[in-house]
Amino acid sequence: MRLADTLLPELDTELATTRRFFARLPDGRFGWRPHPKSMTVGGLATHIAQMAVWGVLTLSQETLDLAPGGTRLPPPVELRTRAEALERLAVQGDRFRDALSTSDDAALRAPWALLRGGHVLFTLPRMAALRSFVLNHLVHHRGQLSVYLRLLDVPVPSAYGPSADESG
Repeated sequence: MRLADTLLPELDTELATTRRFFARLPDGRFGWRPHPKSMTVGGLATHIAQMAVWGVLTLSQETLDLAPGGTRLPPPVELRTRAEALERLAVQGDRFRDALSTSDDAALRAPWALLRGGHVLFTLPRMAALRSFVLNHLVHHRGQLSVYLRLLDVPVPSAYGPSADESG
């Protein structure tokens, strides 16, 4: 079995779960944040959708520098509606899936590094980077989003089993 074939079901599951969460995003509340140091709903949704972009970059480049030449990468355009969030996740998720489905084992075993201003933050085999830097990172922030939904009194969808709102 190809290595990509071991990651594709996980990617499909996480993208489908994330779509359920994005389908509950409350339009008109994308500027809300639970604390001044927290991201807004729109910022968090943008960051989560960006994970799929990072998946493509991880597969297509040997490194990703978050601040090339010492200058931070420009942030993606922040999402402002549920429809925008669902569309961006669909488009970027499909691109990620396509890139992963055509990756060979050698590419997934090759080293990949995350840099900031030319300084290496970590180096991992590309497959491990996809799991930790992309998929686990997505899951982590989707967990944050579940708290935001709860605080906004929006029913939380199931992730890996019924939520308190869907337990019956």
